[in-house]
Amino acid sequence: MKAEILALLRESGEFVSGQELCSRFGVTRAAVWKAIGQLRKEGYEIEAVQNRGYKLVAAEVYGENELRSRIRTAWAGAELHFHRITGSTNLLAKQAGEEGAPHGALFVADEQTAGRGRRGRSWQSPPGANIYFTILLRPDFAPDRASMLTLVMAHSVAEAIERLTGLEPEIKWPNDVLLDDKKICGILTEMSLEREYIQYVVCGVGINVADQDFPEGVREHATAVETVWGRRVSKGVLLQYVMEAFEKDYDAFAAAGDLSPLLESYNRRLVNLGRRVRVLDPKGEWEGTARGANARGELLVEDEAGTVTEVYAGEVSVRGIYGYV
Repeated sequence: MKAEILALLRESGEFVSGQELCSRFGVTRAAVWKAIGQLRKEGYEIEAVQNRGYKLVAAEVYGENELRSRIRTAWAGAELHFHRITGSTNLLAKQAGEEGAPHGALFVADEQTAGRGRRGRSWQSPPGANIYFTILLRPDFAPDRASMLTLVMAHSVAEAIERLTGLEPEIKWPNDVLLDDKKICGILTEMSLEREYIQYVVCGVGINVADQDFPEGVREHATAVETVWGRRVSKGVLLQYVMEAFEKDYDAFAAAGDLSPLLESYNRRLVNLGRRVRVLDPKGEWEGTARGANARGELLVEDEAGTVTEVYAGEVSVRGIYGYV
């Protein structure tokens, strides 16, 4: 009920009477007062005036009730688990996947002690600064399509950041989200198979939000949304927008069976498009010009002879000739 009261007070922006809250949620005035008291203990500033009711003054305390009050999607985040600190949201989601958690279950942490990126790299996850979450998915499509979910999520994150800030994030194929040619978001997707079927997929995301001092070795290629935008970012609103964008994008992807509904928008954001890239293939490195992604999520790279090769993200990496992009 706390999240519902919080949502109602935020949406109203004015005083809401205690009687209205009682009627809306079917509880006593004592229950309303208890819920208001608990929200105040969490850090919300809620004004109470006799004969007028309650008014939310301070708008956000990043936590479970804040997120529950904002995320109103049909399935993406409908089941929410928030942790102040955990090892890894991907590990939480995988454990829940084994225990039968539903499609769309969302695991959020304010801090991770064992965050991971692609190829086993560590992902810096300090408290208070960023967004860390994993969404559990139970798709009914073939396993060979699961890798495309990283591209779907990258598109959704970019759409959400643009909706909130008006900035125009770009995507470094397949799934790094950038601002000013620097990384603000990493995505790690992992899959569990049962025979030839997907048991579940977990899609973990880390978004650099607050202006911060990145560690040596990361600093050159990383930035944060607030650094570029120059204003404070509401993590609750941004995560809400990501869930709304991802639910829409995922449903379109699942219905089509590929990235075709998102392809034009994805390629419009593709920072590699038209640029010279180096393909780091285990069979041998080679260079070419990126011509965009196809509906299967592969990057089309044209070599000097004019031959176009479909590069699969699970097998190779792509780097810019003159730097990160």
